[in-house]
Amino acid sequence: MIAAYIDEFIMFCAGAWMTAVGFGYVELPVPPNQPWLANLVRQFKWMGPLLMLIAIVLGVAAPA
Repeated sequence: MIAAYIDEFIMFCAGAWMTAVGFGYVELPVPPNQPWLANLVRQFKWMGPLLMLIAIVLGVAAPA
């Protein structure tokens, strides 16, 4: 039973990490020669919550 929800748990944890990085609660060091990475980290503000929402919806919709 627990094995059916491992994917959703991993997605939820990744979304929580992305949200924390996007809003600045967790610092992700960006090398100065990587401006694309700084732009990607700013997108985590909406990508993290979206990933968490998808994980919750898939967890609820998963067959038991």
